[in-house]
Amino acid sequence: MSFRYDKLENSIVTVIKDNVKGKDIGVAFSGGLDSGLVSAIAKEYANSVTLYTCGSENAYDVIMAKDLSEKLGLPWVHVQISKENIEDLIKEMISATGTTDPFTISYELQLFCVCKASKEDCILTGQGADEYFMGCAKFIDQPDDDYEILKNAAVERLLDVSVPCEKKIASHFNKDLVYVYINELVVSEIWNIDPDELKPKDMDSRKSVLKEIAIDLGYPVLAERKKKSSQYGSGTTDLIRGLARKNGMKYNEYIESLCEDVLHGVESRRKTAAVYARVDPIIKAEAERILQQQGSSPSEAVEKLYLKIIADGRLNISDHA
Repeated sequence: MSFRYDKLENSIVTVIKDNVKGKDIGVAFSGGLDSGLVSAIAKEYANSVTLYTCGSENAYDVIMAKDLSEKLGLPWVHVQISKENIEDLIKEMISATGTTDPFTISYELQLFCVCKASKEDCILTGQGADEYFMGCAKFIDQPDDDYEILKNAAVERLLDVSVPCEKKIASHFNKDLVYVYINELVVSEIWNIDPDELKPKDMDSRKSVLKEIAIDLGYPVLAERKKKSSQYGSGTTDLIRGLARKNGMKYNEYIESLCEDVLHGVESRRKTAAVYARVDPIIKAEAERILQQQGSSPSEAVEKLYLKIIADGRLNISDHA
């Protein structure tokens, strides 16, 4: 009996084989399903495969990655971040990419550190699996309309924010990044799958299709992996929060201060103040989609709202209901 996802499985294997055959390969390795699967397949075709995990001492990702590297029989390197070096690393990343968004900085710092530490020119990444195989908790048990909004917003952020930032990181270190899960060949096969088979009903059913592929390829251990988001699993967020508290700042204020330190004198920018707010994720995703279509940013929208409040002398709720 043929495997029901054999075309998708073959596309993943083909993309990896074509990009790693005969090469020395580094992998941005978190110890989870996504990077674990590309590592296991790459081992079959590459000249060598070395796994790199960025994280603080005893961070969740570090423990999980060390364990999985032993199971896969692949050499593993711990790229350590700490309260002593993380500020300099963040500043270097800001300088290299121009990125000032606190979330992007905390999420992408791990790849930055891997590219900085790796000796290989070609780096495999598991980026995109969360967005295309529905690995995020926010996708669980959502009404169809809300699910589509969240899914589309996640893919848009991946392609419009994360990937451009990562390509700047790669360029900074003269590395080639291989995106297996967002390769056109793979994505075209994902679109052929019934959306209901991808939509998670609970935490355990996230990435169920990718788990089945891992099992079919002979790596059942990968289907059992539990994963945290990169910024949390690596310990990055905890380190930044600690330094922010030490400096008497909130998380975003601290990142903003580092951005000011790096960018001051590089470009003439007027002094701005950050606004922190919690918004329903559905509203946020749909509003940011509309703003992006208009070529505007959330910061510009907030500033215009504040200017209207000043002009009116109040918040006119009826205008925004």
